[in-house]
Amino acid sequence: MNTQSRPSARPRTRRRRVLDGATDRIFKLPPGEREYTVTDGVPVPMRDGVQLLTDIYTPVGPPSGTLLIRTPYGRSSLISSLTARSYAAHGYRVVNQSCRGTFGSGGDFEPFRHEIDDGADTVAWLRTQPWFDGRFALCGASYLGYTAWAIMVDPPPELACAVIAVTAHDNHWVAHGGGAFSLEQLLSLFDGFGHIEGGMVGGLLRGVTARRRLRPGFEELPLVDAEETVLAGSTMPYRAWLTAADPEDPVWQPMRLTQALERVSVPVLLQEGWQDRFVAQMIEQYACLRRRGVEVGLTIGPWTHVEVATKGLGVVTQDALDWLAEHLARTESGRRSSPVRLYVTGAEEWRELPDWPPPATERVLYLQAHGELGENPPDSAVGPSMFTYDPTNPTPAVGGQVINPAIGGRRDNRKLDQRVDVLTFTGPPLSEPLEVIGTPYVELVHHSTNPYADLFVRLCEVQPSGRSINLSDGFRRLTPGNADGLVRIELDALAHRFVPGTRIRLQISGGAHPRYARNLGTDEDPATGTRLVPSHRTISHGDGGCSRVILPS
Repeated sequence: MNTQSRPSARPRTRRRRVLDGATDRIFKLPPGEREYTVTDGVPVPMRDGVQLLTDIYTPVGPPSGTLLIRTPYGRSSLISSLTARSYAAHGYRVVNQSCRGTFGSGGDFEPFRHEIDDGADTVAWLRTQPWFDGRFALCGASYLGYTAWAIMVDPPPELACAVIAVTAHDNHWVAHGGGAFSLEQLLSLFDGFGHIEGGMVGGLLRGVTARRRLRPGFEELPLVDAEETVLAGSTMPYRAWLTAADPEDPVWQPMRLTQALERVSVPVLLQEGWQDRFVAQMIEQYACLRRRGVEVGLTIGPWTHVEVATKGLGVVTQDALDWLAEHLARTESGRRSSPVRLYVTGAEEWRELPDWPPPATERVLYLQAHGELGENPPDSAVGPSMFTYDPTNPTPAVGGQVINPAIGGRRDNRKLDQRVDVLTFTGPPLSEPLEVIGTPYVELVHHSTNPYADLFVRLCEVQPSGRSINLSDGFRRLTPGNADGLVRIELDALAHRFVPGTRIRLQISGGAHPRYARNLGTDEDPATGTRLVPSHRTISHGDGGCSRVILPS
């Protein structure tokens, strides 16, 4: 592009300064002091001739470095105010690009499919800019974090560091990682992506009303029909994602970025919330980079996906600025004191750790008769506990690691605990604090009359008031080869202190619908099947074997 056609830079207006200041105060962001200009809508060419519109924020005075952000959510949205404008006010040149097919950029928006090539082409363009000093950092949360990982599939030599938040690197895991299709998340995601240019407010409203509007897609069978009902007219790849259960299916080839974890060598900061959907993926990212000797930081706070951008934004922004100061601006002021920084719920305090997971001993609690949970193995004569899972009335999901802020996070489970298709085992009130930091797991001696079955387990804290609050979940889809016998289920990682007077509860059921698509109870394809068959379950805790929960403490 010649210089005559380049859009001109605009200084920050007085109104914009007021808005930026108000945003800093509302979200408790570290205030930026630098003035900046904005060059709007610079077209960046891709290899297929498509042009992606890009805004360039340039601080007044020498920049501290260049940041690249690639987003499908618009360049003038609240997200841009919380990211691009904030970083520019702290002295960074920010290249903020609209992904293909969004907010004026050319081509069609096909979620996640073009980010490797488009990211590489954007970096190639960046190299040719007269203001580029030869080094840049990647920043992004959620979809923006995915676009950053996509660039690191083939890490550019100019990349200095990265800050990645609340995102996955493997979209097959997002869709099918638990063994069952992530129905609520994916149907909601594609519903939102189909209206992505409705703006931030419109997107939030769609999220809040998603369960009501999408209910037919959650409840009707076969699942593929949702493409013709609640997603009618949409170009989103719901059917392709639903039917591609095999991780080696070609549909996933451009959307599984595990190779980025094996190739990147620059310092990477990872930021998460304990109740976000992607904790397991980000802990995997940390473990892989740490194993390879890459400098990596991990921050996990007490947040859901959306709360990272609201309640936690001040913390993660300062965290990111410190990382950038050390690894991009190359000052010593932001040096991180410890690789891992975690918020311990219950204790309500931050902890710094040299690694994850920390050393721990295993505290074993055994399932007992009459719904009790105790430290001693049960009597061998005690009979089992039983429940029936009926897919025509599937056990509902309550809270947990889901993205929708209207239904996710920590919730009171008492109503769920009382369902006849849910077993609970509860310990006595604790006389001393108990900290659980790491990844719990359960071992259940399980039998099902129907080998096509699921198990959903949940660790809860029962407060003195009786409220039963979910802390950590585990899910496993069983098959005819492993439905009977000892079943091991790993739960979500957590850092929590049970204070004196609280009780530990283990909840067991046959599903969590529509978070996970219900098990039909047959050998039909879960995407196209319609026949429903119940399963009668037995959990042994005495006669027949011991079931137990193991807590890292």
